[in-house]
Amino acid sequence: MANIIQYITFGMVAAGFVFFLFVLLGWRWIAKKVASMVGKIIFTDSYQENIMELMPGLRHMGVQNLLENSLRSETGDVLHRPLGSSKKWPHLDSLTFLPAQIYPSPTDGEQEVKMEVTIGPKAKKPMKIKIPLMISGMAYGIALSEQSRLALAAAAKKTGTAINSGEGGILPEELDTAGKYIVQFGKTEWSKEKEVLQRADMIEIKFGQGALMGVGGRISPENLTGRAREIMGLKENETAVIYDSFFENQTLKDVQGLVKELRSLSKGVPIGAKIGAGGRIEEDIDKLIEIDVDYIAVDGGQAATHGAPPLLADDFGIPTLHAIVRASNHLEKRGVKGKISLIASGGLLVPGHFLKVLALGADAVYLGTAMLFAVSHNQNTKPMPFEPPTQVVWNQGKFKNEFQTEEGAEGAERFLTASTEEMKVALRAMGKKSLKELSRKDLVSYDKDTAQLIGIPFTFDPWKSEQSDQRTKDSHSTEKGGAS
Repeated sequence: MANIIQYITFGMVAAGFVFFLFVLLGWRWIAKKVASMVGKIIFTDSYQENIMELMPGLRHMGVQNLLENSLRSETGDVLHRPLGSSKKWPHLDSLTFLPAQIYPSPTDGEQEVKMEVTIGPKAKKPMKIKIPLMISGMAYGIALSEQSRLALAAAAKKTGTAINSGEGGILPEELDTAGKYIVQFGKTEWSKEKEVLQRADMIEIKFGQGALMGVGGRISPENLTGRAREIMGLKENETAVIYDSFFENQTLKDVQGLVKELRSLSKGVPIGAKIGAGGRIEEDIDKLIEIDVDYIAVDGGQAATHGAPPLLADDFGIPTLHAIVRASNHLEKRGVKGKISLIASGGLLVPGHFLKVLALGADAVYLGTAMLFAVSHNQNTKPMPFEPPTQVVWNQGKFKNEFQTEEGAEGAERFLTASTEEMKVALRAMGKKSLKELSRKDLVSYDKDTAQLIGIPFTFDPWKSEQSDQRTKDSHSTEKGGAS
């Protein structure tokens, strides 16, 4: 028996060795045969039978459109795409800052740059934060897990900024962990307890958002599980409902009464509104001025969410760039700029984006997607390669229990700190000592349409250059004439 086993083992080793020699010596022949066969198939099959039909097909339709249409065909239901629109919106890239070099010169590197911001200055109790970057409303339960929410709250406190609850449940531990807390008053039955509202540093009435506009939604028990259901006061098999309006047959007077009620209940903290940036943004702002809000959060078309129908995310709203310029201009026109604060959000991902919207007239910035990846930056490989990174932060994520809250808080804190310090460097490069000194006058654009839209210089305009040269010559001539 032992001899038989030895023979079999020897035979297997010998066969393996022969196969290895064949591959080693014959790989070129094998590769040539495979290439010949593949080439024959590709170059002789008709287009209708050719695998390469995918090339013009994908070029015509796009990988994402093909994927999403396949998902529609599979489910027969409305898609809910996470993380916002993927189309190319006009954005902030063509804007650049004007540096101070000769006179004025840059601010000394040792000079501290003031970054403090006050939101809702006309409120009885304005909210003061140390940096202009706030954490946007990414809802517990509906979107984020308990662990990731607590990490973000801790980061907000450590950096002296505020975190928005979003329209999900509000964890008692989160209220205790966070420093400044913004309660989002959504079109829901939950998160409206008197004691919660009275602990808020600001209250935000959510009329809409960039990726969904003003529509509501329904979340099945299968898609909203765990402690969040208890926090939100949902029964075992109850669907969570986000309504389309606050009142049946809603009127402006209804909303005006809601603002007054919240202001009285909260004893004077800023009462604001969040809207998706639409083409009638000036009309929306006029109505918000009429109902007497203390701040307006404008969510541009690039804004993300946990899940939105692609049609709403891609084909509604206006770009954040356009929205902030129009909103700031209209607040100025109505004489309330500086009295009603403006918060920008939607596709703002890096310090350059943050500083540019502040220069365009925003008082502060909401960060969503950037914070989502900052809080999980060293943990988002846990679900990979078979699941997307966000599975570690979503409430329904398969890897949410592997999320380390302390690590997440440290990552989010470092991101906010690094971004603020980078913005300080940029302000020093412009010769400034305070964020309050920043304005549109510090911007130019290398895109003529963008320059015209904002009302800032175009970086190259030969006609203006000729005019400038002529004015210089005329000035020199006048000086010579006066001297003689």
